[in-house]
Amino acid sequence: MDRRRTPDPTALDAARLGRLRADQDSPRDVREGDHALWQLTVEHSPVGMCLVNLEGDLVMPNRAFAEMIGYTQAEVRGLTFQELTHPDDLGEDVALFEQALRGERTSYRLVKRYLHADGSVVWGDLSVALMRASDGTPLHFISQVLDVTTQRQDRERLAQAMAAVERERSLSQAVLDTVDVGLVLVDRDGGAERVNRRQLAILAMADPDGLLSSTGHNGHFYAADGTTPLTVDQMPTMRAVCGEEFDDDRVWVGPDRASRRALSVSARTVRDAAGEAVGAALAFSDVTDLVTALQAREVFESSVSHELRTPLTSVLGHLELVLDDPGLSEAATRQLRVAQRNATRLQYLVSDLLDPAARGLGTLELLRAPTDVAALVRDVVATGSAEARAAQIAVVAHADDCVRAVVDVHRVHQVLDNLVSNAVKYTDPGGSVDVTVEADEDEVTLSVTDTGIGIAPDDLERLFEPFFRADHARERVAPGVGLGLGIARSIVVAHGGRLEVDSTPGAGSTFCVVLPRGDHAVRDLRPDH
Repeated sequence: MDRRRTPDPTALDAARLGRLRADQDSPRDVREGDHALWQLTVEHSPVGMCLVNLEGDLVMPNRAFAEMIGYTQAEVRGLTFQELTHPDDLGEDVALFEQALRGERTSYRLVKRYLHADGSVVWGDLSVALMRASDGTPLHFISQVLDVTTQRQDRERLAQAMAAVERERSLSQAVLDTVDVGLVLVDRDGGAERVNRRQLAILAMADPDGLLSSTGHNGHFYAADGTTPLTVDQMPTMRAVCGEEFDDDRVWVGPDRASRRALSVSARTVRDAAGEAVGAALAFSDVTDLVTALQAREVFESSVSHELRTPLTSVLGHLELVLDDPGLSEAATRQLRVAQRNATRLQYLVSDLLDPAARGLGTLELLRAPTDVAALVRDVVATGSAEARAAQIAVVAHADDCVRAVVDVHRVHQVLDNLVSNAVKYTDPGGSVDVTVEADEDEVTLSVTDTGIGIAPDDLERLFEPFFRADHARERVAPGVGLGLGIARSIVVAHGGRLEVDSTPGAGSTFCVVLPRGDHAVRDLRPDH
């Protein structure tokens, strides 16, 4: 580093001192005492201080200033302020320095970066004053520097944290605005703190006239019947603020009943770290299409039940009467049997369509009673034996002993009928179907194993979906609408059990119905029964 020659650090320029002393009227010993006191004060000041000559040389640094920038006092005396200033801040510092020399200002202040001896940066709050003789001649600069590095770093960290918070806020708002569900976060007084775009659209439907903010006006919110206006206390937001949590509550919004929308509302309480309630979060989902579809299905089911079941029952009844006629020819009997089988099949399809278990609404009711499931299995096999013989398939029941469980006998019969019928459908002539009963103290397992064509792995994942039919079912033109297995699983689940399947394409399938035996069955297993 090419530095200027450093002046004597213990005294000012002789000519300047002469002019300074000439302007003083005090006795010499007083002036020298004041000068020594001033030097002592500067040296021990906790704030960085330094005398700087008119060329920028650091003439007399105090200990605090030297320590701040990592040098000894002797090392600082060999430097200029230009050498210690960060290049990005030097231009402003030099400009202010020169303005003071030209008499355009008597002092200046700026926050700038100093280059520490270890290469790091130190932030200093610099205050500079130019000292002049009585005739206005510049003598030297007095600089005072306060180390503000920590404050500056804290400010930068705070700014970074605020920027991160703002990024997170923008990101979360973008996510909230993307979902097709109205979301609102309210404080403990019910004021909205966060609202997404979808919720604003819902509020616009409920309050097209902008009256929600008016005292006593709730907008166009209605109860589950779609016609009764909600009171203030019945509003979902107010219920949530009062600490109520709920799921899938139905409300309607909109002034026009014809275009009114149905909303499903859920709410959760928001608590602080101490567990105190500080607000609530609510989600509003538009379920109008679902409600409309459910209403349409109810109308359809009612119509189908009346318009299809009634004539089918009549057709089957009259076919049974005609077939009882001993005077029928063999050819007529065969033809009527064909009609009877198809009418019966149609009746089964209608029953599947209208079966509550096919709806997946969790409304299936069971009539449980202690039942010998082994006898039930034997009955199912006997019922399907005619169909199996016609298909040249052997169906065998492995259920000799009494095995009791508390079940809905008709529903379990329906499950086994479906599984055995499917096993026969998808097994080639000469194959076999085995129905097995196994039990322990808690559960009974009913297994239907066939030697049929099996099920592809991709189809296994969708096997219980309503109306799903695997490729092999369509290829074999097997009758059905794809509801049977879904109904079977709903019945098993309603019993608290499970329906499992294991299949190998080309080698066959095994369906296992696992049912809890129930308290009565467990008691029956004890030695005293």
